[in-house]
Amino acid sequence: MSLREQLKYQDAGVDRDKADQLVEGIRRLGIAPRDAKLQKRLRSTIGGYASVFALTQDQWIAATTDGVGTKLKLAFESGHHETIGQDLVAMSVNDLICVGAKPLLFLDYFATSGLELKVATSVIRGISQACADSGCLLVGGETAEMPGMYAKGEYDLAGFCVGSMSPKGLLPRRKLRTGDRLIGLASSGFHSNGFSLVRKILERSDAVGKGLPAFARTRKSLIAELLTPTMLYPRAVAPILPKVLAAAHITGSGFLNVPRMGDHVSYRIELPKLAERARVYSWLRALKVVSFEEAARTFNQGIGMMLAVEAKNVKSVLASLRRSGMKSWELGEVIARRRGSPCEVHLRAGADEGAEEVVLEY
Repeated sequence: MSLREQLKYQDAGVDRDKADQLVEGIRRLGIAPRDAKLQKRLRSTIGGYASVFALTQDQWIAATTDGVGTKLKLAFESGHHETIGQDLVAMSVNDLICVGAKPLLFLDYFATSGLELKVATSVIRGISQACADSGCLLVGGETAEMPGMYAKGEYDLAGFCVGSMSPKGLLPRRKLRTGDRLIGLASSGFHSNGFSLVRKILERSDAVGKGLPAFARTRKSLIAELLTPTMLYPRAVAPILPKVLAAAHITGSGFLNVPRMGDHVSYRIELPKLAERARVYSWLRALKVVSFEEAARTFNQGIGMMLAVEAKNVKSVLASLRRSGMKSWELGEVIARRRGSPCEVHLRAGADEGAEEVVLEY
């Protein structure tokens, strides 16, 4: 492989198309009739950010689950496990926002070949703190020792979160319309997505060294930066939820998450300047090994969550987010979907990146 050959997520062994096919297959299995009375109480189910169930006419719950992915490999290499727990919690509590729910209860699953008490305690402590920072309770979990299942010193994680909501709070609140505005919330880095590709990049001889941002001069300092935990959005978003029309957590598949707010329209988005976003993106840009289009399909590009609001509410929503300490920007708007065309995300790079533009079809 030449030093400037561009990489794709599939080069790292991740097939997005197959993953989409599996989700669709699971969705079909999950909605097969079981208990008709229970089935009628489902308000949102498999394939969305979270499933929503009506406990009573006035009280609904939402449930979701996620993991951390191959970001764990960097924790194993560095020996730093303090922040991985926040990654686990964030991936679920941030998904709950997208259906309008507030996190309530969290459970974890920690699996390893042989329990190392110091490591496990560090991970669980991080989970507990992230739950507190998100306004939910860590109420239980499972620790599984399975000799021979994992390499020595390695483990896997899964998290499960339940949120509460009222029927009036369900997102999307209404169908998005042309002219609705898009607000982006800053990410802290790659969060917990795309790390199979990140690790592929790390295999290259030019991934660290001179000519790159200071944190990328050594592998140790670069990995420390890459382990920056996923942002927790619930507390910042909670006060403005009544003004949010729809939300998208920018996770796996990058900006192809945006149409999950509604694929009957299209979207125009311009990213903030590279200098304003998480600095791992300046490293990725400097390497020039991933095209802007592939990056848009894989990473959050410095935007961890997208909110759709009415134009009249932009100023108040931004003011509230910034009071909470959340860096945020008005990034674009909802536009009409072209007749006979799929939903499109017109994404433009920051002005200091040359304003390159790509159109992602959903």
